[in-house]
Amino acid sequence: MNIQEFHDELKANRFEVAIAIDRPVGYAMGEHHHPFDACAFVTAGDITLVVDGVSTRYGAGEVFRLPAGTPHLEAAGPQGVSYLSGRRPVSPA
Repeated sequence: MNIQEFHDELKANRFEVAIAIDRPVGYAMGEHHHPFDACAFVTAGDITLVVDGVSTRYGAGEVFRLPAGTPHLEAAGPQGVSYLSGRRPVSPA
């Protein structure tokens, strides 16, 4: 996937316009969750997400998706990470 395809996917799936996020070397966040669906495209470096005890690394050119409310941990790789992140608000049930 390239950046244009990513933006097209966000639009097609009703995500907000992507914002650029940069996380430095050594960045790590303990378990947390978001009140929105997230869809992100890694532009440089890599990030590791741990969901349900399963660790997955995403590098440049890859997309990761997290449904709202998904508990996860995240950590930047040895060169940090930069990514474009789209959010899709979740309607209250």
